[in-house]
Amino acid sequence: MSEQIKVQLPDGSVREVVRGTTPYDVAMSISPRLAAAVVVARIRPLAVPAPVGETAEDEATEAQSEAGMYSSAAETGERLVDLAAPLNEDVALELLKESDEAALKVVRHSAAHVMATAILELFPETKLGHGPATDSGYFYDVYRETPFSEADLAAIEERMADVVARDERFVREHETREKGLAEYRANGDFMKVHFIERFTKPGDEISLYKNGGFTDFCRGPHVPSTGRVKAFKVTSVAGAYWLGDEKNQQLQRVYGTAFFNAKDMEQHFKRLEEIKARDHRVLGKQLDLFSIQEVAGAGLIFWHPKGGLIRKTMEDWMRDECIRRGYEMVFTPHIMRRELWKISGHEGFYSGNMYPPMELDDAEYRLKPMNCPGHILIYKNSPKSYRDLPQRYAELGNVYRYERSGTMHGLLRVRGFTQDDAHIFCTPEQIESEIAACVEFADEVLKAFGFAEFKVELSTWDPKDQKSYVGSAEHWETAVGSLKKVLDAKGIPYREIPGEAAFYGPKIDIKLVDVLGRLWQLSTVQFDFNLPQRFELEYTGEDGEKHRPVMVHRALFGSVERFFGVLIEHYAGAFPMWLAPVQVGIVPISEKHLDYATKVKRELEAAGLRVELDARNEKMNAKIREFTMQKVPFVLVMGDKEAASGAVSVRTRGKGDEGSVALTRFIERANGLVASRGVGL
Repeated sequence: MSEQIKVQLPDGSVREVVRGTTPYDVAMSISPRLAAAVVVARIRPLAVPAPVGETAEDEATEAQSEAGMYSSAAETGERLVDLAAPLNEDVALELLKESDEAALKVVRHSAAHVMATAILELFPETKLGHGPATDSGYFYDVYRETPFSEADLAAIEERMADVVARDERFVREHETREKGLAEYRANGDFMKVHFIERFTKPGDEISLYKNGGFTDFCRGPHVPSTGRVKAFKVTSVAGAYWLGDEKNQQLQRVYGTAFFNAKDMEQHFKRLEEIKARDHRVLGKQLDLFSIQEVAGAGLIFWHPKGGLIRKTMEDWMRDECIRRGYEMVFTPHIMRRELWKISGHEGFYSGNMYPPMELDDAEYRLKPMNCPGHILIYKNSPKSYRDLPQRYAELGNVYRYERSGTMHGLLRVRGFTQDDAHIFCTPEQIESEIAACVEFADEVLKAFGFAEFKVELSTWDPKDQKSYVGSAEHWETAVGSLKKVLDAKGIPYREIPGEAAFYGPKIDIKLVDVLGRLWQLSTVQFDFNLPQRFELEYTGEDGEKHRPVMVHRALFGSVERFFGVLIEHYAGAFPMWLAPVQVGIVPISEKHLDYATKVKRELEAAGLRVELDARNEKMNAKIREFTMQKVPFVLVMGDKEAASGAVSVRTRGKGDEGSVALTRFIERANGLVASRGVGL
């Protein structure tokens, strides 16, 4: 074997170096200044093609999954590595600095190790679990009988500063699986034992990282030393059950965040304040949009009149668009026989997300978690010819899914919700055009509601875990290929995520980006070849023979509740004119102007606008302030001058007093905003 290997740099140049050279050595050979600035390296064996559609952030996120952190699988593809990792084959090498997104995830993972070091130094009885980086920081799940107090968190943060000041090197070592299990068992580290047993096989070596006297089971990568964790904070602690099961031990999840400098961390906390100000739960109460009633149960939404009006506007838009695009509206029951869910496969693959069966006098029934079996029964109710296809059924259907009491979050995670669900039954030849039409529809939904940016993920099956899916490998390959073909034809970049498909088929997940840059999973388009087979669906082909259709599942709001929650936070409750529950507030200066104000209200309502008149015997400024607090787009003030000239004095949300205009001109402007569904005023 040659002692020389090739290292290809991003500019295309190739260097020959001695086998075992590290990324840090390469950086030093280029410039000591570069070596000091580099955080981590990305390598790809030159024999392996570069991945398509994957970003640095995606790569770092995958590294922080449980499998990515602990698996002993061979490291053969493109991956992040420590600067001290020896290079033993021809590779493409990138040296990542602090400005790279993937580097931030790495420093946060290292910060989690720094925090774990501090916790064990202060509270040596603690047992460690899982400590990944997240989009906003990091956490570590730990078991300790005594809950951490605020003073404990402050002490942990102070000790972390000591660990950082010690500038301990992160050193990767390997030992046998059997030795690692024996050591962790002897120490009572039941969570580490679980991860080793789950993600490695007998005979494997396991990867460990050490800094100072601390050792953790981990695949890395990490920054070169603890001193590179420059700006950090321990933020909070919360309860979490081991393995998500309330029957297991109660863990403590200690949260923190880390950045490369104090300025970035300060900006992060300012952003958190902005997120807090936009919290849909707070705004929902302030604007009287919805509530969750304790006496009724968690995760069940009560829509108040103003929220209900926005919901109606959303649903009316969706129904109109569905009909315009060739869908037929259907309605299906909320409960169905248990036998139906056995046929569909939900009983076996999805039962943990369903409510328990209800035993009635004729059979057992279950609340529906999805609408698809109901739509299948409608399709199956009468014979179909190829001339009848595609059949597109749409429903704003209520579904019910079990969520643990501690996992629900306002409108974003609930137990009962409404899906803008549709199912398309078509021939195999029609599938790609139908999927493409669904992707176009999803794009139109996001744009109509004011979202300009989105990211796409392609969720595929895991061939190594076939028990979690139905259908043959051939069917899965065909289905995934169809989805890829549509995305490629449209030039839509996407990230492929193995193991995240629905049990019956792969899916395209569309994540919108809100005004704060947060990603929200809403729209999904799924290919299904399994349910038509399970329900023995047929159509008569042009050849007179019976053929099996294929299905597309799609939900574009995702759920009305979740979409509404995202809308509230995106607009901070200041909805566009067409969505605002009250579009115009009317303020008469005094009681003598009430007759004119009433006349204006009638004319505005006749023009189709949603209007509220404040006829209380209160001061004008108090009335204006109340409408402003309710984020009403326009407030019209009227006194003697306006009454005499048939005018209104316009105050516009976010702009203030715009002076008097003729009522007819204002109506023209307001109706134009509603018709255009514009975001601005």
